[in-house]
Amino acid sequence: MAHHGGHHHHDHTTDIDWAGMAPLLESQAELYTPLYTQAMAWLVEQAAGPGLVVDAGSGPGVVSCLLAGAFPDARVVAVDGAGPLLERARARAARLGAGDRFATVTGELPGALDGLDRPADLLWASRSLHHLGDQRAALAAFGARLAPGGTLALLEGGLPARFLPRDIGIGRPGLQARLDAAEEDWFAAMRASLPGSVAETEDWPALLTAAGLKHTGTRSFLLDLPAPLPDPARAYVAAVLTRLRDGAGESLDDTDRATLARLTDPDDEASVHRRPDVFVLAAHTVHTAVRAD
Repeated sequence: MAHHGGHHHHDHTTDIDWAGMAPLLESQAELYTPLYTQAMAWLVEQAAGPGLVVDAGSGPGVVSCLLAGAFPDARVVAVDGAGPLLERARARAARLGAGDRFATVTGELPGALDGLDRPADLLWASRSLHHLGDQRAALAAFGARLAPGGTLALLEGGLPARFLPRDIGIGRPGLQARLDAAEEDWFAAMRASLPGSVAETEDWPALLTAAGLKHTGTRSFLLDLPAPLPDPARAYVAAVLTRLRDGAGESLDDTDRATLARLTDPDDEASVHRRPDVFVLAAHTVHTAVRAD
């Protein structure tokens, strides 16, 4: 299960400086553009000629604009709870020449989808669902906002990103596997703390079917950026490891915390800013379903 990286990924809390975070969220989503482009090509095969495409949990609109490019005749609506991020989304769409068919709706999911002026022909939800307490109910709400024959594309799951070899020459081998375990603990705690949280088996095709939709496909898409990485990709790796370093707390031992400190110190020759063996390898999984009625 991969929870970080790529598209907009946050808890909708009011004390976060989204305007300050926007450049980082944008750069991370831009890094994953090759993966999203593959996913869009697959969606084009399934959802021919949609009139309205909705990005539910859009963040700063990087993927929203990719959707606009993949479906040049569609109107695109980006939906998110953070107004400053939607301002960035509108500006991006204007820069890319899609501003005249791009709109935004501010509000928390799934209720914000009530702000749409018509049902969606394609609704894209990338790692926004798992921030909602009752995922089954949210999926039903997503499905209810689809036009008959409309497609829901749900990006959830995949594989944790890998950045480093198992043995990096400092600390104990297997650091990223232990970071994965720490992040799973964080994710479980995050899910449990959500309002109305309901434990759910993450069988997404079954959940889509339970929501009254017809599951039509599941595919995983790969981001493969080999070493040596360019600076923007290194900055992404450093940002992820810094977040894990700051959030892992007591779940890591002293050796692993010291290793992370070195990996994230730009003045250290062993850091991800400098070492030649840093790469990015990640897989995201997309599940599609249609509203049959």
